[in-house]
This record gives sequence, C-alpha cells and structure tokens, in this order.
Amino acid sequence: MKAVERAIRGLEATVRLSGWIAAWTCVVLVLLVAGDVFMRYLFRVGAVWLQELQWHLISPIALFGMSYALYSGEQVRVDVFYERFPDALKRTIEVIGGLLLLGIALYAAWLTLPWIAQSWARNEGSPNPGGLPWRWALKSFIPLGFLLLALQSLAHALRHGFGLPPRGK
Repeated sequence: MKAVERAIRGLEATVRLSGWIAAWTCVVLVLLVAGDVFMRYLFRVGAVWLQELQWHLISPIALFGMSYALYSGEQVRVDVFYERFPDALKRTIEVIGGLLLLGIALYAAWLTLPWIAQSWARNEGSPNPGGLPWRWALKSFIPLGFLLLALQSLAHALRHGFGLPPRGK
C-alpha cells in the first residue's frame, strides 16, 4: 500500500509542477498582452511575433492546466446528483471515470504523434511574415498535455480505488 501511495504522490507531484508552469505562463501572458496594448496605443507599434506568442502561450496553459484541474478536484461533475450518492458508488464512479479518462487521454496523445512528426520534419513555422519560426514546438505540447492528463487520471483512479485519503489529509 505504501508503494501505491508513493507512486500516486510522484504522479501528482509531476502534475503540480505542470500546474505551476501553467499558472506562471498565465502571468507572462497577461504581461505580454498589457505590454502589447501599451505599445500599440501609446506608440502605434506592434509586432506579429508578439501577437503570435500571446496565442502560443494559451496552449501550455490549457494543456497543462487540464491535468491540474483534475488534480485539484475541479473537474466537471453533476454535483446535484453526485453529492447524494453513497460513498461506495462515488468511489466506483471516480475509479471508472479515471480509467476511462486515462484511455481517452492516451488515445488522444497517440493520435497527435503523426501530425507532430510531420510538423517537426517540415520545421514548421508561422506562415506570417515576422511570425514565430517554431510552430512544431508549440504543437509538441499537445501529446505532452494529454500524457499529463493520463498520469493524473491514473493517480485519481488509484487514489479512489484504494480508498486513500484526499490530498493534504
């Protein structure tokens, strides 16, 4: 049982790190948008690469943030029904849901691999003049984000399946 708890803590530590990265990426994004607005309206200066960087940063925020949302218990659930279920049914729902999400996340990551490989092979960049050259790097966040979601789904299913206490208790 201790080995399972250690494995869960390790998986969740990885997800916490990704959540931390997503949170700080949000701060960087806000600063970039504010700086871009400031430069545009005060000095009438703008840059294509800066605008592209802003929407590029949304990718790691969403892809890393989805696994952190599951870790934090912020996933979508119909609580009006769920809260009335007995504990055994709640645990069963959490385990089955975690395992289904694990399979879906792994499948989504696997589906993106040929698309990512093609982007890397072409050294894909922005089609816009003055845009960012490394679009392949941005696309690489997609399977990584889904792998993080798969890791957290596994930790979620194990935590509920073994009846381990919630985080922090």
